[in-house]
Amino acid sequence: RRSLWFDVLMDNDLIKDLVDVAKDSALLNGVLMRTKETPNSSEVVTYAPFTLFPSPVPKDTFHQALAVQTHYNRLVDKISQDSSFLEEALATTIKVDDFTGRLFNIYRHVLQEGKIQSIVLGLNRSDYMLDQNGDGSASLKQIEINTIAASFGGLASHTPNVHRHILKVAGRLEDSKRILDNNPSAGLAKGLAKAWELYGSERAVVLYLVEELQRNIFDHRYVENELWKRNIPVIRRQFEDVAKTGFLDQDKRLFVDGREVAIVYFRNGYMPQNYTEQNWEARLMMERSMAVKCPDISTHLAGTKKVQQELARPGVLERFFPGEPDVVDQIRATFAGLYTLDMGPEGDKTVAMALAKPDQFVLKPQREGGGNNLYGAEICQVLEGVKQSTERMAYILMDKVQPRPVHNYLLRLGTPLKLSTCLSELGVFGAYVRHGQDMVLNECAGHLLRTKSDEHSDGGVAAGVAVLDNPLLV
Repeated sequence: RRSLWFDVLMDNDLIKDLVDVAKDSALLNGVLMRTKETPNSSEVVTYAPFTLFPSPVPKDTFHQALAVQTHYNRLVDKISQDSSFLEEALATTIKVDDFTGRLFNIYRHVLQEGKIQSIVLGLNRSDYMLDQNGDGSASLKQIEINTIAASFGGLASHTPNVHRHILKVAGRLEDSKRILDNNPSAGLAKGLAKAWELYGSERAVVLYLVEELQRNIFDHRYVENELWKRNIPVIRRQFEDVAKTGFLDQDKRLFVDGREVAIVYFRNGYMPQNYTEQNWEARLMMERSMAVKCPDISTHLAGTKKVQQELARPGVLERFFPGEPDVVDQIRATFAGLYTLDMGPEGDKTVAMALAKPDQFVLKPQREGGGNNLYGAEICQVLEGVKQSTERMAYILMDKVQPRPVHNYLLRLGTPLKLSTCLSELGVFGAYVRHGQDMVLNECAGHLLRTKSDEHSDGGVAAGVAVLDNPLLV
């Protein structure tokens, strides 16, 4: 599999031609990104970074990832409704991690006041890598689940045609026919549309909560355009706009700039630097409102690394799926080894294990957005400093997944062309809507393949490390 494109990769003249074709095809097919982060730079656009060739993914593990997604949707939703579990799971984390603590304070406030919106909308992405077993087979292992601002569903809907075209030009017509159709834009929009419809006001808008500087604007726009096709109005605002013009009426309906808001779709708000005190107040107001939140605060917390680690404990999945052993088995099969760093003998054992063999693990803080995890010598550096301190409780430890490398060219503006040894990560999008106790929509909404050079341990497309890709099933 490593040499799937070996004959093409070794033909330098053909590669040069293909690179030009590939870049133009990406532009023609709308795989786009702003070239720099300035407020009004849509006129300065280039192709989003992508691989020259699609990457091989074993057929069985690909379909396993798609099949388990609706179970993960249900799991996230069940966690979000279980206040005693969230309290227990995050009890130590919120003492030492200020950001998670602030989110949890909002959660407690809403819980005490009483939730007034019975519509729950979840748009998530579960990310996996393929761990190489001793016998040469591969096991699907979850890296994380993103329950807030899961990105690249828009651009992933447009990459299949790029690789189909490249393979045709390379004389690989049969391979080009094997590139899968993929339309997460439509799948994610379906969830938003269902929740908007249940909200029940044709004048109410979907509010995209965004940051001021957004290179990845086109990824947003593709999902947004799917909503406009359904005559669902969309506005884009920042935290600051909500803080200045937002208010709740006597029924706690949310209004921003005079428009009633049916759904707040968070494409921002997942990192500490996204918040000023004013922004925290705006988040609380939105969470207290009648608007459907995507995600609501409890679903946001369900996606934390600490919750991921607690789910791997014996008996925890059974708590959420009593009488459904098959579902439990399917989810548990995707877990990598996950270990607590809480104070006490269990956490001490984790520290000793990590310090003894740091290259076998990943140290994860409670952060989203890519580029936060620690590896190898960095693990020793951090743990030596906090091993006797409660500060270690802000992290979890996870087995490092060891995927099989492949060779490919990574195309990125301003980066010299070179053949790279690459590792891939498969994301699967989920969309669900619950109304009261009824799950009215629960679907796998599509997939995303991202590939990076093995020179980098961590970081996604937005962080400038990984590039967009397509799976070629083998």
